[in-house]
Amino acid sequence: MRIVVDTNVVASAVLFGGKPGALIRFILTHAVSAVATQEIIAEYQSTIDSLFQKYNGRELFFSADSIYSAMEIIPAQTRVDVCRDPDDNKFISCAIDGQCYYIVSGDKDLLTLKEYSNVKIVTVAEFFELVKAQGQ
Repeated sequence: MRIVVDTNVVASAVLFGGKPGALIRFILTHAVSAVATQEIIAEYQSTIDSLFQKYNGRELFFSADSIYSAMEIIPAQTRVDVCRDPDDNKFISCAIDGQCYYIVSGDKDLLTLKEYSNVKIVTVAEFFELVKAQGQ
């Protein structure tokens, strides 16, 4: 199963663990394949760096580099313009280019779309329900 993970999920996993952390463990063990572009990786890193400073260097649950190494980095090719927040379009574009089934996000601007071009947009909890239903 191929997925794209939104920045808020990755940042939450790195700093706080929880269900987003469980999703990252799925990626690290290759139970699912995560796809990203260089632009998405840059956003992950910028957000993690900013939050790391905000939370005074708190201990991280995951190394960002280990997450990036477990992801398939693909070139950005498709450009869509469908999100209320134009910064979110890159996740949909990546999912299309990477032939992904899901975008896993906590972002309301993405979640309100529910689906675009046969890519479902789900929360972490919804993703785990889908995985459980598929017996993975």
